[in-house]
Amino acid sequence: MQDRLPRELALAGIADIEAANRFIAQTYLPAHNARFARPAAVEDSAFVAADPQQLAQILCIEEERVVARDNTVAFARLRLQLPQSPIRHHFVKATVKVRHYPDGTLAIFHGPRRIARYSSDGAAIEDTCPIRQAA
Repeated sequence: MQDRLPRELALAGIADIEAANRFIAQTYLPAHNARFARPAAVEDSAFVAADPQQLAQILCIEEERVVARDNTVAFARLRLQLPQSPIRHHFVKATVKVRHYPDGTLAIFHGPRRIARYSSDGAAIEDTCPIRQAA
């Protein structure tokens, strides 16, 4: 179908844009739709509501950082202190990912585990469950 429209225009002797637009709207599209259009297999809408948490994970900005010797991560002029963790004594020299979410909050991940959350000004946000899997 990629080459069909220019050939149809040439066969109809159309050389200007206004005539081409008229031909497409009045002749080509109705014939095309009559030939190829099919009713939907399911009448319901295919659109579903998006999960806001999944959208936040998709729309965040993610950057890698190496943890400093004082167990902090530098990000956007902030120094984010990593809390004590049950999985490691410290994260010095570990590569972590900092996620900056659309609402301004930050999170630090080591692999699939979220190890810390912060407000937009760098203040730690306490979690009820400190070790979370990535969404």
